[in-house]
Amino acid sequence: MTADRPAPEALLELATDLALRAGDLALSMREGVEVSATKSSPTDVVTAADAAAERLVVDGIRAARPGDGVLGEEGADDAGTTGVRWVVDPVDGTVNFLYGLPQWAVSIGVEVDGVTVAGVVRDPAKDETWRAVRGAGAECISAAEGRPLRCSDAVELSQALLATGFSYDARRRAVQAQHLVTVLPRVRDVRRMGAGALDLCAVAAGRVDAYYEQAMNPWDWSAGVLVAREAGARVGGLRGRPESSDLLVAAAPGVFDALHDLLVSLEADTDPLAAR
Repeated sequence: MTADRPAPEALLELATDLALRAGDLALSMREGVEVSATKSSPTDVVTAADAAAERLVVDGIRAARPGDGVLGEEGADDAGTTGVRWVVDPVDGTVNFLYGLPQWAVSIGVEVDGVTVAGVVRDPAKDETWRAVRGAGAECISAAEGRPLRCSDAVELSQALLATGFSYDARRRAVQAQHLVTVLPRVRDVRRMGAGALDLCAVAAGRVDAYYEQAMNPWDWSAGVLVAREAGARVGGLRGRPESSDLLVAAAPGVFDALHDLLVSLEADTDPLAAR
């Protein structure tokens, strides 16, 4: 590959270094953290740690690869000139972070010509680093070990543990709650853990059998989708649409179709924000 297009493994190493550093910074700022701003709704919060962690990652990218594009949740948006784009969520699970719940992460996906080729999800609270390179598998590295990832072998939706998430918009949440009334009796149980990137990694590790969520942004799923896919999970939107569409589904191959079909049966419900 050219100097502008290094091997995905090199991009992964830079992403890992930046995610580790950003995670350490956010963790050091957690004590006494307060809301500094809101975004899509009064419950969609931003803290000083979100902004500081994104600055650290963006500055690191600029220093190492100044021509690359960057898309960050907290405002970084530069198309770049190299065909390489970094998709950054500096604190995925900010409400968990705010409340001191140990379920949040730094997520960095790296795209080349629009295809994610490397991804890192760093969980500082649990000292776990989830990584993947396209076509080369996924792994989780902790203080004790590094291990390859493989999704579960679940085949019955009725026995599947399902993760999901909810919108910050009250009207959309109301519709999602109605959907859950239909979904919950058809699965083993449902978990709402509050960090989409880590939910995708949980699918990769077999900690849950499946995950779905509506209206995610690229920084929510860029790295986590790659980790899940490289661990053998199926990922996509409904009716063959890509994961970048309105609803993302990630699941063990044995339960993907059944979950997909169940969610398709709910798709006709009107999304109160669809016209926006």
